[in-house]
Amino acid sequence: MKEFEGRTAVITGGASGMGLAFAKRFAEARMNVVLADIEENALQSAVTYFEERQQPVLGVVTDTMRRDSIAKLLAESTARFGKVHVLCNNAGVVNGGPPTPIWKLPDVDWDWVMGVNFYGVLYGLQTFVPHMLEHGEPGHIVNTASVAAFMPGGGPYGVSKYGVVLLSEALQGDLKSAQSEINASVLVPGWVNTRIDEAERNRPGDLANARNPDGVGLQIGDTLTQGMAPETVAEMVFDAIENERFYILPHPGWDDVVTSHAQAVVARQGPYVLDMADLMDKRAKGIDV
Repeated sequence: MKEFEGRTAVITGGASGMGLAFAKRFAEARMNVVLADIEENALQSAVTYFEERQQPVLGVVTDTMRRDSIAKLLAESTARFGKVHVLCNNAGVVNGGPPTPIWKLPDVDWDWVMGVNFYGVLYGLQTFVPHMLEHGEPGHIVNTASVAAFMPGGGPYGVSKYGVVLLSEALQGDLKSAQSEINASVLVPGWVNTRIDEAERNRPGDLANARNPDGVGLQIGDTLTQGMAPETVAEMVFDAIENERFYILPHPGWDDVVTSHAQAVVARQGPYVLDMADLMDKRAKGIDV
């Protein structure tokens, strides 16, 4: 995709973190931006940011777990800007509380995390791809996964992100088979300075976890705040769209994790297990993880 000015980008999870950084980068390229987010106050603040700079923007309160909410997002986007050219399925959550074996995690954790992280992406594709194919102009889809997809221990978060990687690979194959003007990318970041560790703030009441009644977030200290700046990731995403690159891996320090995963598969061995001491050692050496 080479032409950006006047085109439209829709970003879920667009009111903060990486999603907001994506939107700002698209706005720099003179694109229309549609911010979709479940957090209404943050969404309004983000919309105000663009309005104050006289950049074309639309904010839509969106629950990516619901098909009808995604359908409403498409309807409002096209009513305002006509056609959608870039879709970033970026909304994501992680369950908080103490570390828990997968067989002890309550169904509400699985339903919430899989609902947002995996089904939210799937519903986005099912809703937006037909529209993008119909108008026939060049476009791009970016699905946000995580390096957690390639290591065990992440519970529903890792499972959902591995699903997003495979879903994105299938999407790219289907788009090529259809000889469309749309390309896809899958974003596989490591630690990024966002508030995903506070995702419990947006958990629906009907999916509350009785084991975590106070909504305690993921306890990872300052690991995220020391992570890569969302703006740096956004620049890599924009470059991948412009140059039609499928895999986006912003953190070179995680490359060996992806390699170890593949090597373990072909060697018929057990899965890679993250060594946090090794992770901290890499960070101390200035390697992006």
